Amino acid sequence: MNTAFTTLFLAALTLTTLLRLWLAQRHVRHIAAHRDVVPEAFRETISPEAHQRAADYTVAKMRLAMVEVIVGALLVLALTLGGILQVLHSAWTALGLDGMAHGMAFIAGLAVLSSVVDLPFALFRTFVIEAHFGFNKMTLRLFIVDLAKGALLGALIGLPVLLAVLWLMERMGTHWWLYVWLFWLGFNLLALLIYPTLIAPLFNKFTPLADASLKARIEALMARCGFRASGLFVMDGSKRSAHGNAYFTGFGQAKRIVFFDTLLEKLTPEEIEAVLAHELGHYRRRHVWKRIGVLALASLGFLWLLGVLIEAPWFYEGLGMASHGTAPALVLFSLVIPVFTFPLSPLMSAFSRRHEYEADAYAAQQTRAGDLVAALVKLYRDNAATLTPDPLYSTFYDSHPPAAARIAQLRAA
Repeated sequence: MNTAFTTLFLAALTLTTLLRLWLAQRHVRHIAAHRDVVPEAFRETISPEAHQRAADYTVAKMRLAMVEVIVGALLVLALTLGGILQVLHSAWTALGLDGMAHGMAFIAGLAVLSSVVDLPFALFRTFVIEAHFGFNKMTLRLFIVDLAKGALLGALIGLPVLLAVLWLMERMGTHWWLYVWLFWLGFNLLALLIYPTLIAPLFNKFTPLADASLKARIEALMARCGFRASGLFVMDGSKRSAHGNAYFTGFGQAKRIVFFDTLLEKLTPEEIEAVLAHELGHYRRRHVWKRIGVLALASLGFLWLLGVLIEAPWFYEGLGMASHGTAPALVLFSLVIPVFTFPLSPLMSAFSRRHEYEADAYAAQQTRAGDLVAALVKLYRDNAATLTPDPLYSTFYDSHPPAAARIAQLRAA
């Protein structure tokens, strides 16, 4: 075993785990300290009871997340230095598998194991926390059906993709990482294209927007914004959750705008228009393509790094693997890279929050800023989103600006 890299890995895993737990504990303490006082900017629109409910909801989610952090760290440790990965690898070898068939079985087996570990948390989150706070609308039967659909879809799409990646890694020589990167980019763009019409309908029902006056208002907004969509749809989000949202998905001729039915029930037409203007702001400011560009560069760098590590015996030995090869390298890399990159999380969060501010500013130009403020306040209240996040926790995790800062900027507009 390469003790130097093992020591480095253990130190990084320990520090990252402790940092995540410390941030979560800070978040819980900060929310609890501000539980009984509604922030001044929201006192006219958010009741003390709603503010306290949001605080309790967030704290409950955070306590579960802390357990997940600990279990996740222990799982990574057990898989690597605990020898479980090596046992799985040897077991498939003993069954007579070799080559890419062995690699696919090895990775698929690990995916199943990870899903089994995650399942109790998903059940508790859905049927305990979400149910306790009145958000869950999902039955156990629907949960199982969704799980089965997800597993089947993962197999139908994931296994061919995995086969292609492993084939490229083994057949394209020392620059395989470049070919894998190009394939991965193409696959993600294809997924964006087919998701709205082929994948999303497997889980939800999408019906054309029937409200003629609201449809006319939205079409006028899209014309002002220079946005063309293949349709306006309402999604039956209420069959799973009471949370509301709106989004646009796809690109090119496959773009469509989707409203949760729960959102349409809670907001006025003016507020719905303002929320959609925010989403269109992401499109007009090319945020989707900017994010794709950043992720493309990051994935290229990570694949290049994997191309270096795949030839390094100390990488396998330091993580408890006696077996070398493409599949072990891919699995080990995917397990340990989050351990080393978590401290960089504030960079991506800041990047995302900047886009949210820009989309808000665009919405304020196309609609009344006051309508977006009213819509956001309702969404914060009805989704039980905390108004008092810990600033440092928010810096690491939040893709959206804190409610008070976001509302203040809109009111200034």
